Amino acid sequence: MRHLLKKLLPSVAVALAVTSFSLPAPARAQTYPIDCAILLCLSGGWPASVPCARARAEFIRRITPWPVEPPLQIWRCPMGASYESDRQSNNADRIIEALYRTDNRRPLQSLPVDNLVPTDFTLRLVQDRADIDISGPEFNFVRSIRVFDVRYARQHESGRDGDCNRSATVVLGTYGTQGDFSWQRSSITALPEAHVGLERWGQNCPGIYHRSVFVDWRDYEGNYGFEQVNY
Repeated sequence: MRHLLKKLLPSVAVALAVTSFSLPAPARAQTYPIDCAILLCLSGGWPASVPCARARAEFIRRITPWPVEPPLQIWRCPMGASYESDRQSNNADRIIEALYRTDNRRPLQSLPVDNLVPTDFTLRLVQDRADIDISGPEFNFVRSIRVFDVRYARQHESGRDGDCNRSATVVLGTYGTQGDFSWQRSSITALPEAHVGLERWGQNCPGIYHRSVFVDWRDYEGNYGFEQVNY
């Protein structure tokens, strides 16, 4: 395992494929927590494979309201597991090893998600964190994930005086140094360029009513990706 990767996940598809051949048939369907697959596939740019397709589907399901969940719940991927006690495991090895966990121990449990944003706008911890140190640059792809929840955005012209009325509630979910997830207030102007549906916001006063969840990220090599779910 230690020689499987010289850097983090140059071919995630290979790593996932190996698990399907190295485990007994009855164990193949449920051999690893889905968040370990999300972690691997996201870092590798979602390579084409059945495990990565399933991981991406779950990633998107979690941002499909309601409620909006952290798309990657790294605290559910037991990366602290190790099968070689006589060596020092690096972070890349531990991610891979999480796929090979075949015991019956339950994954780390998360705390309930609180969808409310504090009135003081400060960051609020709503989930646990990774069970190993992920503060190194090889895990920057985790911290790159942003979840924009456009709970509503409305623009319309007032019938009485012709003024343009605009109102919106946008919150942003981000990951901390150790993969902890938190929400804070955001705004329409903070939405990435790839977001679709509010291009005419602030231009004259066309009628707009929009709700969506937009998540974006950069993989291990810095490539940009995003998903948007309208509701």
